[in-house]
Amino acid sequence: MVDYVIVGAGSAGCVLANRLSAVPENDVVLLETGGKDTNPFIHMPAGYLALMKSGSVDWHYHTDPQPHLDNRVLFWPRGKVLGGSSSINGMVYIRGHASDYDMWAQLGNRGWSYADCLPYFIRSEGREAGADDYHGGDGPLRTSRLPELTHPLTKAWFEAGRQAGFRANDDFNGAELEGFGPVDSTIADSKRASAARCYLHPVMNRSNLKVITKALVSRVLVEGGRAVGVEYIRKGQVHTLRADREVILSGGAINSPQLLQLSGIGDGDHLRSLGIKVIHELKGVGQNLQDHLACGVKQRCTQPISFLKHTKPLGATKAFIQYVLTKTGPATSHGLEAMAFLKSQPDLVAPDLQFFFVLLIYGDHGRKIVNEHGFMAYFNIARPESRGSIMIRSADPLQHPSIRPNYLEAPEDVRNMRDGIRIGREIIAQKAFDPYRGGEYAPGSRATSDADIDSYVRQTCETIYHPVGTCKMGSDPLAVVDERLRVRGIEGLRVIDASIMPRLVSGNTNAPTIMIAEKGADFILERQPLAAAARVGAEARLQASL
Repeated sequence: MVDYVIVGAGSAGCVLANRLSAVPENDVVLLETGGKDTNPFIHMPAGYLALMKSGSVDWHYHTDPQPHLDNRVLFWPRGKVLGGSSSINGMVYIRGHASDYDMWAQLGNRGWSYADCLPYFIRSEGREAGADDYHGGDGPLRTSRLPELTHPLTKAWFEAGRQAGFRANDDFNGAELEGFGPVDSTIADSKRASAARCYLHPVMNRSNLKVITKALVSRVLVEGGRAVGVEYIRKGQVHTLRADREVILSGGAINSPQLLQLSGIGDGDHLRSLGIKVIHELKGVGQNLQDHLACGVKQRCTQPISFLKHTKPLGATKAFIQYVLTKTGPATSHGLEAMAFLKSQPDLVAPDLQFFFVLLIYGDHGRKIVNEHGFMAYFNIARPESRGSIMIRSADPLQHPSIRPNYLEAPEDVRNMRDGIRIGREIIAQKAFDPYRGGEYAPGSRATSDADIDSYVRQTCETIYHPVGTCKMGSDPLAVVDERLRVRGIEGLRVIDASIMPRLVSGNTNAPTIMIAEKGADFILERQPLAAAARVGAEARLQASL
């Protein structure tokens, strides 16, 4: 018997293990299906493309055929290792737009406005440049920027944005989200700053914290309407672990709803059809799936200055050796130096497109590198309207669930993707790119009509790895957890991860997930929430206009 069982050592689970075990009286067990984060490519920032290719620390998920993407089956990588997806992601630190969180609050989730969430972002962050009104300087999660943005293509990107009439933005996590600017990264001392590195490893020697890897949780045990523990499979043996206080699910947008359903908590008709005894009817489990869908304008470069050489066997070997010996060189970078958050229409309250400027042309999640020098204006819809689901296929915990993102089901998402291609082309057409612009690799100069662009998007778009919403927070009939992240109708059980987001935020989801876990830890420990932040800068003006 322990006090708390945490299922999943990803971005949220590592935070919770740290914060709950900081109270010496709490006995905490953290269960992780994957192994230890010892793979060297996890810690080398440029190694994430190698992780995509090897799949050694990945769940190997794939979607069901997507009806609005010409029935394509999409690859959905998720981390299966200490740190979860924070150990395999692109290391971009972004929080989203203030209105994202204000919308959560407007949906009935008290205490989740931007002003309420900002103090938890600040508490979690240890920014290399120090603290200010929006940033923390001494939090566990290390963030930084690349020392100098001197690459000529990156400079051209910023200048092209100015020439196209867009604003500059020196801090996407500050007063404004809109504009062109540099990327904040979860990189510190030339190494990935995963949740495992920042939150878990520093406290692994606590006597009241036990971390068990290679442990697949197959069921939450519920007795008399209360979660009392879990069953897990390790080395072929079934084990039972009982929790005196709470069971906390932090498996993410796929694994948390899957585990609830396997435990008899979910849509009763669906569970009964699979022979699973219904413990508690919650129709929203697995529903409300949202994800950022990405596509891009791919441009040839007339000068041999892209990152292509670093992907060749000789270049990659040199970069790896330099990194191992000196922690310097191209392998210290994730290659994502610059971004932009832009509005497809000027009258929008907040940007609806997120652009990444990539110094390379690739496809299939970086598993296929185009053997030509080039660059990409890669983008995703910031706030998609399409909704999907995660539903188990059987009572077997080893079988992957049905993943149905339902991409581009909403007509406005189709228009938004088309707008992204148009704006990407507009940026690359500016004079700043004249010295470097070759022919358009894709969609290609012949793709000019809406039908051409829509076809290109359907055939080439991919996830950018931000699934959320499948155990959403709220009070409506499809809500799974309340505003304190307690599973509705079951005592002693919470979900604390990206699955609780009622709506997807306008940016990468690692930082928001860590914020959610910081806030969730205070709920569990029954501490007063951090004082809401005062509105400052542009976000105050935005709030006044809403």
